[in-house]
Amino acid sequence: MPKNGLPDHCSWNVDRHGKRRVRFRKRVFSTYLAGIPWSEDFMRQYAAALDGVKVQATNVGARRTKPGTIDALVVSYLRSVDWTALKPTTKALRLRIIERELRIPHGDKPVRLLGRSHIKNLIGAKANTPEAANSLLKLLRILLAHAVDIGMLDSNPAIGVKRYPVRSEGFHTWSETEVAQFEAYYPIGSRARLALELLLGTAQRRSDVVRMGWQHVQGDCIAVRQEKTNTPLLIPINAPLAAALAALPRTNMTFLVTEAGKPFTSGSFGDFFRDCCREAGLPKHCAAHGLRKTAATRLANAGCSAEMIKAITGHKTLTEVSRYTRAVDQARLARLAVERLQTDAEHKLSNLDTGLDKIARKVLK
Repeated sequence: MPKNGLPDHCSWNVDRHGKRRVRFRKRVFSTYLAGIPWSEDFMRQYAAALDGVKVQATNVGARRTKPGTIDALVVSYLRSVDWTALKPTTKALRLRIIERELRIPHGDKPVRLLGRSHIKNLIGAKANTPEAANSLLKLLRILLAHAVDIGMLDSNPAIGVKRYPVRSEGFHTWSETEVAQFEAYYPIGSRARLALELLLGTAQRRSDVVRMGWQHVQGDCIAVRQEKTNTPLLIPINAPLAAALAALPRTNMTFLVTEAGKPFTSGSFGDFFRDCCREAGLPKHCAAHGLRKTAATRLANAGCSAEMIKAITGHKTLTEVSRYTRAVDQARLARLAVERLQTDAEHKLSNLDTGLDKIARKVLK
């Protein structure tokens, strides 16, 4: 073990907020690693960082780049501060897109000749998969903004190119019937039921749920720092989740563990939960992330404001919250609207009856 107590290529670093963090740096690849050094989660990030170095060396360092080309732009971007600040998972995803969509087919082409029509053609080739087309457009905007910053372009031709409309509602929002079916199949004390209560009770992504453990419990709350956004949250533990946790021993670092007693990765947990759903007889569209939407929908149905929902889910904008609350109980809201209208009509009719009674009394006199 190195003298600093960290794996190779890692060092302690104090950021501008005075927080002590572990920084991984090898060649031109650099990133921060979260968690306790040498823990399983930390070493997964370390492995991803090493993979990032290998991919970077293979993809953009295997050959000399010509100045002014897309290859040269990519190399410059991978050395930028913006790239360094990204999480290892984001880096790996962007490197795959860069390699497949840009470097291999167009790496030797000059950036200065890239215009709006070329960008439209690039993303148009993925029109059948709007999400992929939009991801490529987002990356092109980032890369070409960097090209402007370093003087390769005067303006960003990707700005103003329209995204493809995405008609899909994304992950299926679980119905209350589906939740009840899962609960009936898996009793309190089972790993599957614990997973359900964590997902529903905290409204967090699976990447955050798999990292939760007793060390995150503060009184009657769970402290969460979202992996995707780095947003800190303190979420009250509801009664169903409290019951599930009460049946859990305090022998592991994380609430959820594999059959071998090891923490789940986000991917392995997704596979595990998908198998649980299939065994419980639920449709294929029932997935872990859909419970995040169900939790947000429950909050909306309970009359919670958008700000209250954001305080639980950790979303930054109202637009993001609306994506998860579109499935709000339309029938219930419609019934409330009709009942309110009916009450108003009865009130007006009551006032009319009182007025007629007064007129009748005057005539009878």
